[in-house]
Amino acid sequence: MIDIKFLRENPDIVKNNIKKKFQDEKLPLVDEVIELDKQLRAAQLKADTLRGDRNRLSKEIGGLMAKGQKEEAEQVKAQVKAFSDELAQLEVQETELGEKVKSIMMVIPNIIADDVPIGKDDSENVEVTKYGDPVVPDFEIPYHSDIMERLNGLDLDSARKVAGNGFYYLMGDIARLHSAVISYARDFMINRGFTYCVPPFMIRGGVVTGVMSFAEMDSMMYKIEGEDLYLIGTSEHSMIGKFIDTINNEDTLPYTLTSYSPCFRKEKGAHGIEERGVYRIHQFEKQEMIVVCKPEDSPMWFEKLWQNTVDLFRSLDIPVRTLECCSGDLADLKVKSYDVEAWSPRQKKYFEVGSCSNLGDAQARRLKIRIKSKEKGNYYAHTLNNTVVAPPRMLIAFLENNLNADGRVNIPEVLRPYMGGAEKIG
Repeated sequence: MIDIKFLRENPDIVKNNIKKKFQDEKLPLVDEVIELDKQLRAAQLKADTLRGDRNRLSKEIGGLMAKGQKEEAEQVKAQVKAFSDELAQLEVQETELGEKVKSIMMVIPNIIADDVPIGKDDSENVEVTKYGDPVVPDFEIPYHSDIMERLNGLDLDSARKVAGNGFYYLMGDIARLHSAVISYARDFMINRGFTYCVPPFMIRGGVVTGVMSFAEMDSMMYKIEGEDLYLIGTSEHSMIGKFIDTINNEDTLPYTLTSYSPCFRKEKGAHGIEERGVYRIHQFEKQEMIVVCKPEDSPMWFEKLWQNTVDLFRSLDIPVRTLECCSGDLADLKVKSYDVEAWSPRQKKYFEVGSCSNLGDAQARRLKIRIKSKEKGNYYAHTLNNTVVAPPRMLIAFLENNLNADGRVNIPEVLRPYMGGAEKIG
């Protein structure tokens, strides 16, 4: 959510930003919210004047009564009551106008960074860099679920009976590999100076609307019936929520946290043939990283965060590339975002395994995450997040890039301590 003062003073910048995101249907909202904000500020000013007049007259009543001027005191009381009645109406008007302004501001997109490429959708995202040499072996690589099943590591049929489509049982070495990757990712981030955290796996509605757009919320989140609780779709929501309504000293920043959690997603929409198995599912586990920092430091942290993911995948000998999301592919709260994609030897192309985002002060403004400064007073922090690893999807890249012709899977050296020293499975 952008600053209403910024919008009020720079409506053309806000409108141009909406056009860059190809959301022209939102253009009328800028003028609408400016008019509502004008009415709100007028009501607030009038209410403040009435409160002052009412308080001044209220003080006069005692003096008039003390002088025996009862009739004059009754007249002043009547005036005070009239002011109070009018003030009550104004307070209702303030509340209604404030809610209207907030609801519109929640859907006006954040101002994107100047260097974000302009494009309508993910087909126009721009490659930033590649790491590692993509290899296509001289033997056929099966679909990932077939690899897992041949290793007695995946049972989708039983999961369908128990929970329906979009769920799975991981078994044996594949289940162990899944846990090994999560544990390795945890230690990798701790070694880079991040504080490890296991967050709540459910969050309240106020946190949900603070960290994401309504459209994202509807397409992702599972609501707990009868309670103000949602299952998290990704742990950064719970992690950013940790700082809700806080004032943080400048010298304590940045906060750099890495978190483990299960994640739950509706995953609405059509699923393609390449999204079978455990690619697009309702439940998965994830190692995440988040940063809360001063605004001037967020570009630097953005570069560090996506590089962490690249370095982790390269330590596992998986080729990756980084794409910058174009304007039309950015969620409304995001200032800038990169996708990290891993090489699929079977498909002979890259596919997404992580996403790094700088949200500026949008989440901080919604959740009231502020920084205390002697020179500047209180101001809003910047928040960033990035995926470390998210198996089982990450396992697809791992298995394809480490599969041998005999069906066995190589275990990279850095992962062997988490796999009991095994060099291969299968």
